[in-house]
Formats: sequence, structure tokens, C-alpha cells
Amino acid sequence: MAEALVPDKRAVRRAFGRSARTYDAAAVLQREVCSRLLEHLDPIRLQPEHILDLGCGTGEALSRLGERFPASHRVGIDLAPSMLQRTAARTPGWKRWLGSRAPTLICADAERVPLATGSVDLAFSNLMLQWCDPDRVFSEAARVLRNDGLILFSTFGPDTLRELRAAFRSADNGEHVTRFIDMHDLGDALVHAGFADPVMEMETITMEYGSVRALVDDLRSLGAVNARPDRPRGLMGHRRWRQMEAAYERLRRDGTLPATWEIVYGHAWKVPPRKLADGRQVIGFTSRPRP
Repeated sequence: MAEALVPDKRAVRRAFGRSARTYDAAAVLQREVCSRLLEHLDPIRLQPEHILDLGCGTGEALSRLGERFPASHRVGIDLAPSMLQRTAARTPGWKRWLGSRAPTLICADAERVPLATGSVDLAFSNLMLQWCDPDRVFSEAARVLRNDGLILFSTFGPDTLRELRAAFRSADNGEHVTRFIDMHDLGDALVHAGFADPVMEMETITMEYGSVRALVDDLRSLGAVNARPDRPRGLMGHRRWRQMEAAYERLRRDGTLPATWEIVYGHAWKVPPRKLADGRQVIGFTSRPRP
């Protein structure tokens, strides 16, 4: 991804740090997508010993991965320390005393994972990729995954919050909504990072709100602020805010306002490299059994 389009990581860390206490109450969509993402594991024969959750947030997916793979060692990384504190609270001391295996938690960027090369069997990520450069995340996932390891993720597609984006554009020319990446571009990025035969799926979920303010408050509670580098730096004036609200109100049906979320699911397998960094071809040899 072009550097100018990569979200401002300081803004992302600050927003999610502030929202740690309110996140779980507002994360209705995030929990539902997590459930649907985990269902993608049902037909896959996989018993991972080491699992990495990229952008673990408050630990919902880590807990459910632990239920599915109780013998696994789980590692969760997140950019916001306060999110990791909420995750740690899911495994209090008495649970550890009874034998519950607490995940290892690391405050880190998914674009620079502090794990050894080839140390992970499953890299999992639920609705985090939109806050990163996917090329860098996929490259790091490919590095830490063992050959034949699996990456499984969900993220938001370009139609996400299309109503809010259009309403803002009716009020000014500023970029007020985060940019989301097309499913096909993500598939290409997976292949470029060294994954084989990526499987990409997309679905649309529409949520309903009583007012624009309720939608915006939900986004803030989730930490889902506008982190675009080219975002407007000043506050929006009352007049332009009212223009935005009026534009959104034209979409009201049966007493509610729609908010579209385009959900992208993807998974792919790590394959042995076919070329070295200097461009030399890698050729594998297997021994032939003697007659």
C-alpha cells in the first residue's frame, strides 16, 4: 500500500487505548464476524500447536481459539496496552490455578511481529487489517508461519460505511471515513507475500441506528476513528455537521438509518519459497526409495 494511504498508527493506538473500557459493550458486529470467521475453520483439518492473534483487542477471539484448540499455545499482539490489560483480565489467577492456559500477550505492531521465523501454525486476525498496511502484515505473517501454516482473517471492504462517507461528502470535501481495501487486492497481496491459492469471500451486513449520532458514538466506543493521514485536522463546524446529518436522514426507512459493513474473509496456506531474496530459484529434492 502507498505510504500516504497507511493509517496513522499513533492515532490508531490512541483511539483504541481510549476505547478499551467501552469496546466490548459496542462490539456487537465484531463478535458476530468473529463467530463467522471461526466457522471457516470447521472444514479445515488443522490442530495448531502455536496460534498468533494479530490485533487481539480485548481477547474475544483468543478465548474462543483456546476453547477450540485447548492444547495450543496462544499469543496475542495488539498496538494498545489497555486492550491487552482487558485481555489479561479474561484469565484471572483462580482460572490459572485451575489449569486454564493464559495466552502470552505482547504490545506490538502487526507489521513488525516480535516472534521467531517459522514459529506459528495459525495466524488469525479479526477485523484488524484495515488499521495496517496489509502488504506488511501478510509479509510478517508469512515469515512467522511454518511451511503449510494457515492465515485466516477478516477485514472491511470498500463499501463499508458508504452511507456515512456519502453524507460527509455532501457537507465538504474532506476525507472523514477510513479507506478500506478491495478483496481482490488483498488476494493479490497474499500471493505476493508467499501464500498459495488464497480463498476470498465477501458478505454485506447492514446495521440500523436511530440517529447519526448513535452511529458515530458506536464508532468512537469501538475506537474506530478516522485515522487516514489526509484526514481533516480541525473540528467540523456545526453548519456542516447539520448538512451531513440532513443528507444521512434522507436514507431513513421505517424509523431507522442503515449502516453498511462489507465484510471480507480470507485464508491461505504458507508455502515454501520458490526463490531466494537474491532471485535464485529454489528447487526441492526428495530421496527415491531403493529397489
